[in-house]
Amino acid sequence: MLDDRYLAERREHIALSAAGSSEEIEAGNPYKFESGQTTHFSICDNLGNMVAITTTLNADFGSKLVVDGAGFLLNNEMDDFSIKPGLPNSYGLVGAEANKIEPGKRMLSSMTPTLVFCHDQPRLIVGAPGGSKIITTVAEAIINITRFGLSLDETMSAPRFHHQWLPDTIYLEAGGFHPSTIAQLRSMGHAVAERPPYSDLQVIWIEASGLMAGASDPRGPGAPAGY
Repeated sequence: MLDDRYLAERREHIALSAAGSSEEIEAGNPYKFESGQTTHFSICDNLGNMVAITTTLNADFGSKLVVDGAGFLLNNEMDDFSIKPGLPNSYGLVGAEANKIEPGKRMLSSMTPTLVFCHDQPRLIVGAPGGSKIITTVAEAIINITRFGLSLDETMSAPRFHHQWLPDTIYLEAGGFHPSTIAQLRSMGHAVAERPPYSDLQVIWIEASGLMAGASDPRGPGAPAGY
């Protein structure tokens, strides 16, 4: 609610030259200025110590409960349990008996903070938000860098695709794939749907020499930094 863009939008409703009408005043919508995303950090120091942190409320404002006297929200990760076998959660993921709610269990999660080593030497720190799309986002980044030799910038800007078993649909990042590719997938019997750009990949690549390069997803507000 303190976002400058939101406050500027609210100021537009103030009449400076005449009295306004109470009937024309309505609640604002700060949600479009509030990220509904999980947050990921990729960190490395000069000794090669690596940290990949993914943290989440799991949905807008989590469970919408604030801890009294502490000021932070509780998450709603309970949604990652299966309420009952075959019933999808808020991300459309379908669980089974193994993921049912029971004491002492931890729910499944799509969060995928990842450290990659080559011959015991640190090479890659990667992670992203995106709900059920996190796993495919991270996997595609690792494959693009380590197998196809894409640069960090090329990896960040590469169009993404996602399939999560159910629904049986391939989701393609809108505008990222040639129409002939989409047509060929459909001719093979695939259900294909386009969706807006998603996720916010954060990557650090470490050369064998120890030189580091960081990159932040152009789809999000993040940025690489070093000191």
